[in-house]
Amino acid sequence: MIERILPPAVVVEECFSDPAGLRPHPDEEPAVADAVPKRRQEFTTVRHCARRALARLGVPPAAILPGVRGAPGWPAGVVGSMTHCDGYRGAALARAGAVGSLGVDAEPHAPLPEGVLDAVARPAERARTAALRAARPEVCWDRLLFSAKESVYKAWFPLTGRFLDFAEADIAVDADGTFTARLLVPGPRVGGTELTAFDGRFLVDRGLVLTAVTVPAPGA
Repeated sequence: MIERILPPAVVVEECFSDPAGLRPHPDEEPAVADAVPKRRQEFTTVRHCARRALARLGVPPAAILPGVRGAPGWPAGVVGSMTHCDGYRGAALARAGAVGSLGVDAEPHAPLPEGVLDAVARPAERARTAALRAARPEVCWDRLLFSAKESVYKAWFPLTGRFLDFAEADIAVDADGTFTARLLVPGPRVGGTELTAFDGRFLVDRGLVLTAVTVPAPGA
């Protein structure tokens, strides 16, 4: 589904359940050797999706090891992002010459637990979320905002190698299926230009909230 909110240069592979018999790549095994079964399944299936996407890009299968802050280590010349939640695992990959950075996130389409919105959203974001909820109560806008923040972070981190706090980007969601994250800290430089905002898209379907941020490569 998530390919509907990503540009054609991005290759997507998804699973809505964990295929039987999957095992981690041997080099990935230490990362989940002590993990509980649920975590091990998520880790294994989402990397299965990623290797299928690599094959579609013409890149040989490779171990995808978690690095700093869990960010996946992609083969040279590839950018990408992975996500998983109950009922969904997905990987989105592209050639580095076509896309500068990617961030995708999937969440269950359900309200956030009590207190989470206050912890992750700025006052202006909470006000906009309340207005959207009043106009379109069938959408869990608080969960969508949380997912958008996750996608923004996943696109930000490969460009900067730095943590981005929830409060360091102000996200405005539009009911038309788009959102803009205005950075409140100095942004990364892409092609000699400092980014001051990230643009994203979202989709609500099949009990899921999906968000995606794509940063174009310089000259793409």
